[in-house]
Amino acid sequence: MTYSWILDEEKYLKIEEVKILRDTCRKLKQEGIKRNNPVFVRDWFMIELGLFTGLRVEEMADLNCGDLLIDNAQSSLIVRKGKGNKKRVVLLNPVFKKECLWFLKYKQSIHQEINENSCVLCSIEGNTLTKRALQKDFKRTMKKAGLPDHYSIHSLRHTFGSHLYKSSNHNLRLVQQQLGHSSIRTTEVYASLMAEDTKEAIKNLYK
Repeated sequence: MTYSWILDEEKYLKIEEVKILRDTCRKLKQEGIKRNNPVFVRDWFMIELGLFTGLRVEEMADLNCGDLLIDNAQSSLIVRKGKGNKKRVVLLNPVFKKECLWFLKYKQSIHQEINENSCVLCSIEGNTLTKRALQKDFKRTMKKAGLPDHYSIHSLRHTFGSHLYKSSNHNLRLVQQQLGHSSIRTTEVYASLMAEDTKEAIKNLYK
């Protein structure tokens, strides 16, 4: 039986859309700090978390501060209960490492707990956010960025996988490990991006 699902363009953000989304979120973050609105700051971090780690929405909701291992040379986070209750380690980009450190300090500044078992993404009161709440926050943020409403929060995972696949020179095994796919066949959906790269290669032949 072959894996027939295809990663079409409506399932992941293109690089221009990523830039628009991140720029919007940075502005919201600054507005949140200025207006003492932690929700804007949290939503900024939620988007960065999705774009830089590719976590599933339930993994984002379950992430605790103790799962962020950012004191060592190769920073990472631990997904303790991934799909099928599987544990995995996700390596962190240096830019996102700095954002994690800043966000934890910010949480402290607004009197939110950052102990080992405290949730990373939580309500103003410090309660864990549900998957539905995260999806709602994502939709609200996308609307503010003026981006298409067909994207879901899961699109951040596909965006991470798609762009990691390209930046790693089409290393499917690396993408599989970072996304926590049990089978490489699941990760092979990202190989559909090869068509775009192939067209560009043919276009530039002998130039």
